[in-house]
Amino acid sequence: MLKVLSFVLSLTAASAFAAEIDAKQSPEHSLLRMQQAMKHLNYQGTVAFLRNGKLNVLKYSHASTNGTGQERLVSLNSPLRETIRDADKVSCFFPETSKVIVDHRPAARSFLIDLPEQLDGLEAYYQFTFSGEEQVAMLPARILDISPKDRYRYARRIWIDIGQYLPLKIEVYDRSGNTIEQVVFTELEVKPSLPLIDVDSALLDKEVERIHNRQPMSFKTAGFFLKQVPGGFRQQFFVQMTMQGSNRPVEHLLLSDGFSSVSVYLENKSANIELGARSTDSVNAFSRIIDDHLVTVMGEVPEETVRYIAEGVELRTDTQ
Repeated sequence: MLKVLSFVLSLTAASAFAAEIDAKQSPEHSLLRMQQAMKHLNYQGTVAFLRNGKLNVLKYSHASTNGTGQERLVSLNSPLRETIRDADKVSCFFPETSKVIVDHRPAARSFLIDLPEQLDGLEAYYQFTFSGEEQVAMLPARILDISPKDRYRYARRIWIDIGQYLPLKIEVYDRSGNTIEQVVFTELEVKPSLPLIDVDSALLDKEVERIHNRQPMSFKTAGFFLKQVPGGFRQQFFVQMTMQGSNRPVEHLLLSDGFSSVSVYLENKSANIELGARSTDSVNAFSRIIDDHLVTVMGEVPEETVRYIAEGVELRTDTQ
């Protein structure tokens, strides 16, 4: 009995010591540790997504082998679907129809939360602070607030597992402080290893619809340029493609500040065009006409952001 009590006390002391050391780490350091944990750990669990006013509960797993990472989401209810994210593509399988959609240029970098590769320079646009501790999925978590310093971004709050530095809960807030998106684990387990799915083999004998399967191009070849962009947003890639279900050519530029992505589209104008601002929960869009072209800017950012970028789009001439 004394040995058991001694062991329990030693564990308690060790945990308290680790927590004391961890408490001295900066919010930025914790964010970087979370980024590395998400990349290199093997973990799985049940996660609830509240997006666009809809609640979806799915099985989630992340496998990492020799530097290769893969995310997997499996629906628990109809319509059945399985979505797998590899480094270069996202593949969505629909077992009931045997159809597969493969996106070769996904805007997001994770099913859970997009994180910047580096935090250098982001302190000019975001403030990072700890705001307390709570239990999520029966695990202790430290709460990290990511607050924008201007009107062009949304605020975020992340509940980071104190032991493994994985995100247990993520919330996105609009400028009024309302929750517009939530991701939360109801249970999460770290594993020694998890298998990688051979997606290429799984695509055999399937009806595959491919999106963004063209190689990125230099933005200098685009038919437009940006006169104004909020600070911190940088070009990620530019492609020329055709719209799904039609042969209309479209130019697509993706911008990101590390946490949020914004897409800029340029195409020939057509009938029945919806102009101005429109919103679907966390996603805002703004469209305007420039000569014979339609410009649409959309992303998980405030309306001011997409409007500001759209109003700064100009057609490129031969001398520009």
